Amino acid sequence: MSTSFTPNPKYSNNAMMMDFYEMTMANAYFLTGQKDTRVLYDMFFRRVPDGGGYAIACGLESLVDYIRNFQFYPEDIEYFRSKGIFDEQFLQYLSTYRFKGDIYAIPEGTVVYPNEPLVRVEADAIGATLIETQLLTFMNHQSRIATKASRICRGGRVIMEFGSRRAMGNDAANLGARAAYIAGAVGTANCLADQKYGVPALGTMAHAFVEMFPTEYEAFAAYARIYPDSCTLLIDTYDVLHSGLPNAIRVQKEILEPMGKRMKGIRLDSGDLSYLSKKVRKILDAAGMEDCKICVSNGLDEFTMADLVLQGAAIDSFGIGERLITAASDPVFGGVYKLAAVEENGTMVPRIKVSENEVKTTNPGKKMVWRLYNKDTGFAICDVITMDDETIPEEVPYSCVDPRKPWKNIVIENFRAVRILKPVILKGELAQPLPSLEEIRSYTRHQLENEVWEEEQRLYNPHQHYVNMSHTAYALKMRLRDEHHT
Repeated sequence: MSTSFTPNPKYSNNAMMMDFYEMTMANAYFLTGQKDTRVLYDMFFRRVPDGGGYAIACGLESLVDYIRNFQFYPEDIEYFRSKGIFDEQFLQYLSTYRFKGDIYAIPEGTVVYPNEPLVRVEADAIGATLIETQLLTFMNHQSRIATKASRICRGGRVIMEFGSRRAMGNDAANLGARAAYIAGAVGTANCLADQKYGVPALGTMAHAFVEMFPTEYEAFAAYARIYPDSCTLLIDTYDVLHSGLPNAIRVQKEILEPMGKRMKGIRLDSGDLSYLSKKVRKILDAAGMEDCKICVSNGLDEFTMADLVLQGAAIDSFGIGERLITAASDPVFGGVYKLAAVEENGTMVPRIKVSENEVKTTNPGKKMVWRLYNKDTGFAICDVITMDDETIPEEVPYSCVDPRKPWKNIVIENFRAVRILKPVILKGELAQPLPSLEEIRSYTRHQLENEVWEEEQRLYNPHQHYVNMSHTAYALKMRLRDEHHT
């Protein structure tokens, strides 16, 4: 029986962030007696954006907060009732529903690769179904921004995230700033991201500030008097070389030096950044301002920055806006959420999705992801997907399968094997405390500096990290695929 419903733009409940088909499926599971059937889903992605060699898993903290607060309120039940297609007993069931399943995930900030589960969900059929959209929203967006930021920050570049005003909404701006910080950015222009997550807020002035004063010099002088310990001036409002830079030098000599202070930097936001930065550097050095840093912004990304470096640009830091916060060059991460097993008579029975496109054929069953490290160098050799109950002994050579080239004989020696899929939520409760933002950031940096080969991190034609499968896992996939084909 349907009822009238009036939309309320001010109401928000993250549990309602779902595709409508998730509710129609859940209702059908309830009516066919499958509401308590245990199922297993994997969230994974199929390709690295931008043709890159790796990605950064991000978004797990948001997902955990969502799962732990998952519930429907009377307003939500009324909304569903108004549709007139959902069973009343099912709606009553939802009104008290809480997620009591298990979630395993690769830790936030981990370097990851295609086709390996980033998140494994084992729960009742209804719960595992209803969380799909929000899980993918958190993991896809934040992993994409972290991956883009990692490419931009490559080589230890000083990067400031400046993209909030170009982001696709507040959540994209705030969570994107957090993801960028995890991947190496030094801070953000976004105050709310600082207040909510602790991402350092940075910034100086806009062109409007300069235009508010009768002259550029008066604007610079006022700013220097108010902020003598952090004075960075935007010098391209009128003319960089004939106005902005001379006025900045004058402010250093007439305002800051008598106070015993030094100008921290100047910023360029337009023009030929390579040419201007080199000219500005020479003039600053000649004026005795060798310690004054040069920051640039204006439509930059990892590709334009690489060109600037090749041209010998004299740049100390970069402000990156829309091309970071929107990952404009390749904005979709493409993570998917696929059924891998269903409980039958108390046993989890593997399921497979078979496609004419081989890359879309899923890996069935309950799996574990391992990372194998070279014992001598500490760098990762490859990842291996096994069944969950398998082990990888380190004492003997290990044989596995490259699913892209299964005829190859792959044997790994002199390695250390680590399970990287970890318990996060067990029976609906947090399995262990989540790491702090700074701990995640340090963990990501450590991997990129000490565990991931430089060849995998290059922008063009990176080395492809191998994601192999155990013989058992690969044999299961081939058997189920062949059964479906016949």
